[in-house]
Amino acid sequence: MASITAGMVKDLREKTGAGMMDCKAALTETGGDIESAVDWLRKKGLSKAAKKSGRVAAEGLVAAAASAARGVLVEVNSETDFVARNEDFQALVRTIADVALKTGAVDAEQLRAQSYPGGGTVAEAIASAVATIGENLTLRRAATVEVGQGVVGFYVHGAVTNGLGKIAVLVALESTGDQAALSSLARMIALHVAAASPLALDASGLDPALVERERSVLREKNAGKPPHVLDKIVESGLKSYYKEVSLADQISIHAEHGDKTIRQVLEEAQKSVGAPVRLAGALRYAIGEGIERQEADFASEVAAAAKGQ
Repeated sequence: MASITAGMVKDLREKTGAGMMDCKAALTETGGDIESAVDWLRKKGLSKAAKKSGRVAAEGLVAAAASAARGVLVEVNSETDFVARNEDFQALVRTIADVALKTGAVDAEQLRAQSYPGGGTVAEAIASAVATIGENLTLRRAATVEVGQGVVGFYVHGAVTNGLGKIAVLVALESTGDQAALSSLARMIALHVAAASPLALDASGLDPALVERERSVLREKNAGKPPHVLDKIVESGLKSYYKEVSLADQISIHAEHGDKTIRQVLEEAQKSVGAPVRLAGALRYAIGEGIERQEADFASEVAAAAKGQ
């Protein structure tokens, strides 16, 4: 049986909001598997969490840049948050984003091979910065979003300077309508995405495995009810789930929209834009999401250092 540590219990509590003893019991029942423990708690009605990605751990910056109908997001990781305030590091990340925007590089691997202003490749520029800044730096990911007609807008949360921060979002709107009105709308939706963190544009874009997992949790949580009643409960629960995680079905965070969904906001915006508007894409990067931090055991470090003397 896996050893259940205090750190594992702490992580599960942060993910679910469940009590300490309930978290320990869940981990014990699932052999220490965090995701299975989340489901176990939900099935017992002890957790309200519908989803949560891995703990955000890595440092560095995410960058967003857009020009007309193309936008890019780039994440460059560093070892410490201090580096994110380094002007040389900021210039590096900003330039990498500019290269991505100019070339339309579709991922980090392709971007590393692109020419960097002043000579060499992006990969070589990063290697050079490692020597200068004194920390390991990694171009973790990059993505490009484009539309044939319309705009790509962006929003950066926790910005340390223009286009660089802790969370960056792109939103692509396809339309032949007024560009200024579209740009304003795209930025407004991007701010919503930064706050609401949807998993897909709409329900059809959700990972089938996630939907099936949600369906399974709903069935087990309501086990014992008559089949026809259970089916209705599950379908109702899935509709609620879609409203939580699909962008088009989420209630806008902006007060001026009242209780309207993003889908309804887009439909109403057609009047001011002067043409139909289609939500063509949305992308959200948060610095270090999904990377587990190696938490230092200070006492162990001191003991190890003492042995090495």
